[in-house]
Order: sequence, then structure tokens, then C-alpha cells
Amino acid sequence: MNWILTPFKIIGSFSHTFIRELGRMVCFLATSFFWMLFPPFLLRRIVKQINFIGVKTTLVIILTGSFTGMVLALQTYYALVKFGAETSLGPVVSLSLIRELGPVISALMVTGRAGSALTAEIGIMRISEQIDALDAMALNSYKYLIIPNLLAGIISLPLLNAIFVVVGVWGGYAVGVGLTGVSSGTYFGGIRDFVSAKDILEGLYKSLSFGMLITWISCYKGYFTGYGAEGVSKATTQAVVLSSVTILIWDYFMTSILLT
Repeated sequence: MNWILTPFKIIGSFSHTFIRELGRMVCFLATSFFWMLFPPFLLRRIVKQINFIGVKTTLVIILTGSFTGMVLALQTYYALVKFGAETSLGPVVSLSLIRELGPVISALMVTGRAGSALTAEIGIMRISEQIDALDAMALNSYKYLIIPNLLAGIISLPLLNAIFVVVGVWGGYAVGVGLTGVSSGTYFGGIRDFVSAKDILEGLYKSLSFGMLITWISCYKGYFTGYGAEGVSKATTQAVVLSSVTILIWDYFMTSILLT
């Protein structure tokens, strides 16, 4: 009879592990926000992390944004031509970039470049007992390691998203106007007529939440990494995979909420 109960034991064990890990992550985030209210605020370290997460990712964002806009315009144009609606190229490209592709792809790029590095950095500090040394000296490790990264992610992602969208729109313009022959006035006129403040705010809200998710998961996985090189490697892989999957899942829920 035990084999009949085996699937239920597996499901129960997985559910227990998932709930326990989720609760631990929420407590980690709540503790970070709690200590965020008290000095010292370490502005210099926050600026340093903004440079690391935001400024050093700008080139990647520009490259991915421009080619995303170009391929989106090319694919969209040949789809719209079938319906005689090629004049709608500008609005389709811009709305796709502003509401979905900009926040999601820029977040995935930051996850791959900065999120993995944050996890590895904090993980190495854990296995080399540098975090234990901070605790032994009565220095709050959350203030020095976690909070600057959280704030830097929340600040950097909307700015990177804005760069991605602008570059993507101009990439779509280069293909739509320069290659397929759509009128320049039609392209930008459609954007002016159909893009509203609500669309821009939707992309802003998504990028803000993605910035928090990336740094939260990356810092958590690094802070509680296993010992040894294998532990850091495993934590880094888990951080990138979990951040990427969470971004896509959270994007769906935010879209369903903001569209209602």
C-alpha cells in the first residue's frame, strides 16, 4: 500500500519545501525594507551599484533594443501588409516595446549580466566568511550588501527600460521607413495618436517591480549560498533561472491586472 501513497508524499514534500523557501525569501525582503528606514544610508555605495547594474548594462540594452525594434518592425510590416494596415506599423511597434518587450527583455538582460554577478559576489563573501566578519564587528550586513543592490535595481531598471524603448522605436523607424518605405510622418503620427500615458505607466510599473525581483532573488541566493565553489555555482544558476521565470510569470499577472 505504501506505493499508492508515494505520489502524495512527493507532492507534500515539494509543497512543504516550496512554502518554506518562499517564506524565507519574504522574511529576507521584509528585513531589508525594515533596515532601509534607518541610517546610515550609504549613498556612495548605492551610486556604485547603480553604476554596476545600470550604467554597465547600457551597451547591452542599446544593442538588444535596436535589433528588437528592427526585427519587430520587419515582421510586423509583412503581417500588416496582408490586411492593408501597414500605416499602423508605428503604433504596433511602439506599444509592443513600451508595454511588453521593453520591460521584459531589459529585465532578462540585467538578470544575465548583473544578477548573476551579484549572486556570485555575495556568495563568495559568504563562503569566505566576510559576512560573518561583518556580523562579528556589529555591522549590519543588510545595510552594506543587500539594501544598496535593491535600491540600485529599482532605480536602474526603469531607466534601462526607457533606453530600450527609445532605441527600439528608432530601430523600427530605420527598418519601417528606410527599408519598407513607410512614410516617416505616418510612423510617428501613429505613435502620437495611439500611445497614451497609461501605456507608458504600465511599462514603468513593470520595470520597477522587475528591478526589485532581480536584486531580491539574486541577493537572497548569494546570501544563503552553500559552501564551496559548487555552492556558489549552484546559487548563481538558481538565481538566474528563478529570476527569469519569475519575471515572465509576474509579467503575466501584472498585465492581467493593469488591463482590467
